[in-house]
Amino acid sequence: MQSTDWSRGLSVEVGGRGVVSHAGMVLLRTLADRTGLTGALSQAVARRGFTPGRDRGRVLTDLAVMIADGGEAIADIGVVRHQGEVFGQVASPATCWRALDEIGDVQIRRITRARATVRARVWSLFDQVPAAWAAGREVGAGVVVLDVDATLLLAHSEKDGADKTYKHTFGFHPLLVTCDNTREMLAIRLRPGNAGANTAADHLHVLDEAFTQIPAVYRRHLLVRADSAGASHSVLDWLTGQDAKRGRRVEYSIGWSITAAERRAITKIPTSGWSPAINADGGVRDGAHVAELTGLLTLAGWPAGMRVIVRRERPHPGAQLSLFEERDGWRYTAFVTNTRAGALQWLEARHRAHARVEDRIRCAKDTGLRRLPSREFPINQAWCTLAAIAADLIAWLQILALTGDLARCEPKTLRYRVLHTAARLVHGQRRRRLRIPSTWPWASHIAAAFTRIAAIPAPG
Repeated sequence: MQSTDWSRGLSVEVGGRGVVSHAGMVLLRTLADRTGLTGALSQAVARRGFTPGRDRGRVLTDLAVMIADGGEAIADIGVVRHQGEVFGQVASPATCWRALDEIGDVQIRRITRARATVRARVWSLFDQVPAAWAAGREVGAGVVVLDVDATLLLAHSEKDGADKTYKHTFGFHPLLVTCDNTREMLAIRLRPGNAGANTAADHLHVLDEAFTQIPAVYRRHLLVRADSAGASHSVLDWLTGQDAKRGRRVEYSIGWSITAAERRAITKIPTSGWSPAINADGGVRDGAHVAELTGLLTLAGWPAGMRVIVRRERPHPGAQLSLFEERDGWRYTAFVTNTRAGALQWLEARHRAHARVEDRIRCAKDTGLRRLPSREFPINQAWCTLAAIAADLIAWLQILALTGDLARCEPKTLRYRVLHTAARLVHGQRRRRLRIPSTWPWASHIAAAFTRIAAIPAPG
């Protein structure tokens, strides 16, 4: 038998009826409606004395669903628009452009407040907020972990705000905050490519926005993680001030640059002062140790209670070492924290779990962030906000409606298994039914997910 026999007798014709592509998008669109997101966005962008031909909340929700489905350009809305038997009337690309063009700073702030309201409703539907993990165990009961990081977005044409980056590329340098517990994107700030990685004002902006996104009842114990770009006086003082607020505990774990003072302190650490580091699974890591530098440094001007912890490990082949590191062959990294209790090994492993934000960023770039659609900065900022909403919709779908591997997989896998599923639309008894082929391995999971979403009480 030849390997090409599968195509014998196969032809392609136009004229099929009742076949729906990307049927899994129904889950995301229904979820947006049942959680109140569509209505909240409609109110957020409503303008007095202006009644659009297409409800703007519906348009923005459909754009977010399209982005979650893998759309990279506004024209991709056609995947939804040309399946009116299921999705009804969907805005044209031109209307989508107008809807984005109407969003300015005021509308962004109103959308941010609407997202916070909807998020509080969604979190109330959880049996319990998923725990954040590090070194094989929970970070702490009720602790909500926020990860701050920046990334680079390349621009291949002249766009407003695009500029040279520190990596000698051209584009943008957005700063964002994700929730490690739920994988939601809480805040994103689009910045020019030459924006500083350690700009304190930008960090404070996204942190303040991220804090307001967390429902008040879960805002009592937060952990903020960042790399050394967040280790500024302004950021650490702000976080310390948040920790001082009544009824709220805010911990931080932020990277710290190793300067001459830290190098001198490292040389004073006795052999007995180093403890074995632990792996991501909680086991002992060979060739890595941690120690505390706090008592060996002068930390005047920094917040009270700030601790400096250093890690050393044997570098991987080809790693670039500083002159100081070449002396003894160890590679050193450090971070600061205000957490008072806990073994050094645990605190250091908890900090290294911040690396998961890189996975969140990679998934976000696969969910709308990789390509910005417009030459105009405000439209691109609005697009980034919709990309954040798309990330939230995927996270909510996985937490509220999916189980097993589908509840943990990355967006690309979710699209191939769930969102891009084909189905047949059947009419009967004044009802519409989407029938997924029984041979599709994830058919029962999709049907169960729709049932769970449909059971969510309609917003009041």
